[in-house]
Amino acid sequence: MTERRIARRYDLSLPVIIRVPTERIADSQKGKTRDVSTRGVYFVLDQDLEPGSELDITLTLPAEITHGSDVFVRALGKVVRVEKRMEDGSSRMGVAAVIERYDIVRGENGKA
Repeated sequence: MTERRIARRYDLSLPVIIRVPTERIADSQKGKTRDVSTRGVYFVLDQDLEPGSELDITLTLPAEITHGSDVFVRALGKVVRVEKRMEDGSSRMGVAAVIERYDIVRGENGKA
């Protein structure tokens, strides 16, 4: 199989909050990233998402990584792949999403 990724991926386990803006419910899901690049992200959630769904993604880069205060990355993206995963004996969903646009928000004392 040929590698199609262009951007370098970083194996990072970061907290992520996912919102699906097209759904009527403004509910958010919490998960963890597995890897991140400038063009995409792979994360794990308890709930299923559909390929093609638009996403509002918020990643938190902790102060230990940024050498200052927490930094929040707010991104808009789209689900490209969903797969079932077993983690710690629980069935979870692995989601690959392409990032279409992102903004970086520096927090003060951990708040955006």
